[in-house]
Amino acid sequence: METDTVVISVGGSLIAPETLDTAFLKKFRTIIEKYIAKGVHFLIITGGGATARNYQKSAQETGTLSAEDLDWLGIHATRLNGHLLLSLFRKHAHPILITNPGKLIRTKKPIFIAAGWRPGRSTDYVATILAKKMGARKLINLSNIDYVYTQDPKKSKAAKPITDISWKEFRKLLPEKWDPGIHTPFDPIASREAEWAKIEVAVINGNTLNELENYLSGKKFVGTRIS
Repeated sequence: METDTVVISVGGSLIAPETLDTAFLKKFRTIIEKYIAKGVHFLIITGGGATARNYQKSAQETGTLSAEDLDWLGIHATRLNGHLLLSLFRKHAHPILITNPGKLIRTKKPIFIAAGWRPGRSTDYVATILAKKMGARKLINLSNIDYVYTQDPKKSKAAKPITDISWKEFRKLLPEKWDPGIHTPFDPIASREAEWAKIEVAVINGNTLNELENYLSGKKFVGTRIS
């Protein structure tokens, strides 16, 4: 890749769709360690995924919760997943979980692990801000979709996959505001920041990790490139 620092946002539902997906975690670790050996450094940030949504849904059933309370539940879910990856990469990772993008610590370790920050700011946003701080020009968003689509494929048969799209056109597909538990390929606030910073985002299905390798190697990959 053009840069020796790669930012990867890992969807929480890849880490723990219901229980921990150990097959995904083992294969992901193998790929990351392969590229560490080639001199690549990583910042990996974890989402809350199903764990966050389950807590948020159950909490709402007990009474009316504020948006801030719901957001904090999601943030703590991201931090739980973050600590899991911190343990998984203990030999290679800086030992402190990054939870504030304004406090990026210098380290000789090849991996930083980060998680959610504060209400109103998604892990997509934190990943983008950290990419800017580290001078990373490319950010990989591992989720459970193969592509960004013109419409929600679960709601419309007319939805078509997109392989390459500009930030201007991509942002037209998004709502203007971000809410806890929102389902979009990339958060609208983070998209605006990434566009301003000229960061390329690759949306790749984490269930097909060979496509992550293809992207890291500069090869053609199945997914969507936003730039």
